[in-house]
Amino acid sequence: MADVEPPIHQDDPQLERLAREGRVIAYFGYGSLVNKRTLRTKFLGIRRAEVLGWRRAWLPRKGQSMALLSVRPDEAALTQGVVVYDLADHLPSVDEREAAYHRRVVMPGHITIRGHALPDVPLFIYEGKPEEPDASQTGAAILQSYLDAVMQGFYSLYEEAGLRRFMAETEGFETSILKDRAAPLYPRPVTLADGEAELFDRLVTQRGARFIECS
Repeated sequence: MADVEPPIHQDDPQLERLAREGRVIAYFGYGSLVNKRTLRTKFLGIRRAEVLGWRRAWLPRKGQSMALLSVRPDEAALTQGVVVYDLADHLPSVDEREAAYHRRVVMPGHITIRGHALPDVPLFIYEGKPEEPDASQTGAAILQSYLDAVMQGFYSLYEEAGLRRFMAETEGFETSILKDRAAPLYPRPVTLADGEAELFDRLVTQRGARFIECS
């Protein structure tokens, strides 16, 4: 399923040929991957998309007091994000980046890609363990620098309405936000544009989160 829409980033000129040769994979991004500034491999293409069957949630990292954004199976959920086309050779690097998650296959009937969708390209999503309590239940904190990257991505691609949808549909926000914006602990921090910090902080507070200082 696809709507006609120009790409949000210029495709690699070799994308179509590589896809025909079976050298391209895709993965659904629902967090920091929505912000192309956080992508560290040279991706081939990126599209706005929605996936059916997973719901986004803040989940605690194993053995740590911090939370990461993840998705959990939910047959009725429709989650907004992006589809990233990448070289199949890069999949081990993506798996390493997403080591806290399980890689799952997304079947064609569960994805809607806005723009030109490449046929016969394997599509994956990285999923947290569904039985885990979310961050609001465990008290796991969220890095503000990580959250900034995610929110900027949704704001850029889906405007304020999409950003508000992200906030409303993501479970586990009712927890602490560690204020590390001035000295980011997230390894792929972004620079915020004028007005973004104020908007993001206001929406986070409205969602029930509370800010705490770095110790």
